[in-house]
Amino acid sequence: MTRESAPDRPLTRIGKIFRTTAFKLSLAYLMLFALLASLGLGYVAWNARRVLDDQIVSTIDAEINGLSEQYTAGGLRRLIAVVERRAQEPGASLYLVTTPAGEHIVGNVSRVPSGVLSQPGQYDGPYGRRSEAEGEEHRAIMRVYTLAGGFRLLVGRDTEERDRLRAAIGNTFGSSLALVVLLGVVGGWFVASRVLKRVDDMTETTRTIMAGDLDGRLRVAGTGDELDRLAQNLNLMLERIGELMRGMKEVSDNIAHDLKTPLTRLRNRADEALRTADSPDALRMAIEGVIEDSDGLIRVFNALLTIARLEAGSAPETFRRFDAGAVAREVAELYEPLAEEKGLSLTVTAEPDLQLDGNRELVGQALANLIDNAIKYGGDAAEGAPREIVVDAARADGAVRLRVADRGPGIPEAERGRVLDRFIRLDAARSRPGFGLGLSLVNAVARLHGGRVELADNAPGLAAALILPLKIA
Repeated sequence: MTRESAPDRPLTRIGKIFRTTAFKLSLAYLMLFALLASLGLGYVAWNARRVLDDQIVSTIDAEINGLSEQYTAGGLRRLIAVVERRAQEPGASLYLVTTPAGEHIVGNVSRVPSGVLSQPGQYDGPYGRRSEAEGEEHRAIMRVYTLAGGFRLLVGRDTEERDRLRAAIGNTFGSSLALVVLLGVVGGWFVASRVLKRVDDMTETTRTIMAGDLDGRLRVAGTGDELDRLAQNLNLMLERIGELMRGMKEVSDNIAHDLKTPLTRLRNRADEALRTADSPDALRMAIEGVIEDSDGLIRVFNALLTIARLEAGSAPETFRRFDAGAVAREVAELYEPLAEEKGLSLTVTAEPDLQLDGNRELVGQALANLIDNAIKYGGDAAEGAPREIVVDAARADGAVRLRVADRGPGIPEAERGRVLDRFIRLDAARSRPGFGLGLSLVNAVARLHGGRVELADNAPGLAAALILPLKIA
């Protein structure tokens, strides 16, 4: 069993999911979101710390100002009394009053790093509380202020609450980021697996189509997403390919069936001439018959090549603006002598200035085929019916309509769609010369120009109309 046709093993499917574009995009969006979330939470944490520090510093400054006023108003004794009372209150506030030499007088701070008290200003670092063991240390924001007389006043605030808030923010950030990553991976896995399943379904369908099942179609989930639109367009493409394949098969069958007789006749005529011709004149007549049959076959193949080229859409580069009414008059004028020989009147009516974008020669050839068919079958008009063929060119709903109407036997309504295919000849027409390619060529010209062919009852007779849009989309 080949690797492509082997069923997906679990690890292989996991690897396929990791390699899908959906999973990669989900991972990229996850990383981008995680980065933005990290920046956002980091800014929140930094801003929260800055706000808390500013509040602590403002509180410390206010207390120093108040205590210095107490010292100025009541001297050292009042300052000691106030500090002693505040130091005994529970909370995060820190106080210390020392002599100019740094000896402890009052306060709830037992120790600070050396050199802190000798340098007035703000300090953020470790300290020890008076009520705790020697080895315990905390951190605080403190400010040292020199009072009159050289006494030192230290006021601070423990940062344990701030640190707990930072830790809480950090823990929240870590858990949130982990949750986001987990949800992102799970979500990416889910999306990628769903997309991969639909892509695998499409792949499996295409394998069956490549194996020869041209009727297979991609499943449309009905969600209207991009995969549905892709499936719908591919189904349309497959439908068109199926039509072309069916048409090719029909053409091959029809060629084998309808050209077998003229080829056999051609071969028999040449063989008979070779065996029985007893004079140069008889041999010449036989050769002329062979040439005539050969010319007929060549015309058939030329018509088939023209139809194939038109259906492939290889002529739009030759489109130019031309007057469709003038084309109708010119083609009708060419066929007027032939119609008179058949005892038919051929009349033309055309609106002026019927400007059309297209291939003038192809439109003329299509109209000529319609007129030729009308002349062939118009002579079989019913008793009392006028022996006439009417060609008219006019505007109709944003298009140009080239219509040829005869009074012949017409085409049954049930057969009007079928006669546009190649080599289709109705029973009534099999006794007449031709190979059933005229209307196929007309239909191919119409499709090339984005138009259509309409066959209608002329009561009696057939009205065949070639309808072409004024502007090719």
